[in-house]
Formats: sequence, C-alpha cells, structure tokens
Amino acid sequence: MLITTLGDLLLDVVVRLEQPLVAGDDQVAVTRTGAGGQAANVAAWAASLGAGARYVGKIGDDAAGKLVSAELEELGVEIAGPRQGRTGVVVSLTSSGDRSMASDRGAAVDLSAEELDPAWFHADVLHVSGYALHREPLAGAAARAADLARAHTAQVSLDISTWTLVDDDFRARVRALEPDVVFASERERAAVGDLETRWVLKHGRRGIAVDGRHYLARETTVVDATGAGDALAAGFLVGGPELGLEAAARCCAKLGSMP
Repeated sequence: MLITTLGDLLLDVVVRLEQPLVAGDDQVAVTRTGAGGQAANVAAWAASLGAGARYVGKIGDDAAGKLVSAELEELGVEIAGPRQGRTGVVVSLTSSGDRSMASDRGAAVDLSAEELDPAWFHADVLHVSGYALHREPLAGAAARAADLARAHTAQVSLDISTWTLVDDDFRARVRALEPDVVFASERERAAVGDLETRWVLKHGRRGIAVDGRHYLARETTVVDATGAGDALAAGFLVGGPELGLEAAARCCAKLGSMP
C-alpha cells in the first residue's frame, strides 16, 4: 500500500509547560524541535506502520528545510516537490495533555498546480491536509492532485484540521475535492456542513465514531497530544479504526508529533 500526502513539512517546536505561562515573566518547560506539519506527520506514521509513504509539498531551501527533510527521509518517507523560500515553523504549547498552536507555514502555501508531477500521485490513497485548502495557490494544487490521484483509482482523504478557519471558500473547496474519507472533530464537521463522504469523527479521549459505530480510545498516559490526529489518520488509512487508535495512543505517550 502506498499513501501520498499533500500539505506541510515544517519545523515543529513543541513546548511542554510545567505550569501555565505567566505574562511578562519566565516559566519552566521541556522542549523538542524536529520535523512536523500535518501532511508530513501522516506520511511518517504511515511508513512506521508498514505502508509506503510519499510526502508532496514545497519545502524551504534553507537550513531548517534540510533538517526536516533529512528527518522525514530517515523515517522512511519519500519527499517530492520543489524547494524554494523559507521553511515554516509551528510552535505547539502543551500542558496537561492539551495543546495550543501558533503556525507560520512559510513556503508550503506557495505550491502551485503547475509544479506537480503526475507520477507523485500514483498511489492507493492521497491524503490532503485541510490547511492546504485555505489559500491559493496551494488549494489549486490540492484540487489538481486529487484529479491526478483519481486518474489512478486512488482514494482521496481529507483532514479538516481546524474549525476556526473554515469559511465559504474553504467549504466550496472541500466540496469540489469530493473526498472519499474525511477526518474531523464534531465542531469541524458542523463548520463544514453537509457532505457526501465517509466521516471519521474524532472525540479525543473518548475515541472515534465511524460508519455508525463508536470505537474507544486506547488507554495511555498522555504526555503530548500534538500529532495524535495525524497518527490516527495514518493508522486508519493503513489498517482501519483499531490501528488508527493504536497509533494515536502511541503518539500521545511521547513528546512530539512524529513516530
């Protein structure tokens, strides 16, 4: 099985706080830096679960881009796409398992449809990060990628990613994409509205609901929830709900979003 993902490969900065931040003062934290970004995370987890994995996106040609590319390749992921500009950075603040994120997506949003090679989408599944549908030209590249993938009978999946950024343009792009599978929280599903698809509804510590059935989350000690949804998506696409929940639990039990 080969999964191709489209979206971000970023420098991930995870900050685990011992106590909440204090405005204008210092606080003790444990930090981790490394490769991240939703599409890259899904590809890495798919590779760790035994699938072939390819990441497609525009990566900065700076030192950060070289660092995150090398890490992703070491995890068994093929990287495809142009290198130009500045690598984006995501800062994730986590405390007691909850997290807040600040995202700078850098060159990733500049990938255009004209820069895609049809061979990149000869796969069983194309997984699109919802963040790819918020801005052009990346949104147009995602639409073109879906067409290329379906020309080779691939399934197209989408993670809505965030409800706060959903607007009419985003909703229109989701409908035009016609994803076969959509990963979303209840709030994200409500923001998107009616859609003919297979919904995988994420309920956090309570598990997931899919095809009218609820699956309980695996017991684990939550260290950091960053990337758990990406691990879930990879596991689900590779082996179904149970493998998705197992991967999500593994992700939550450590610091950082990668396997």
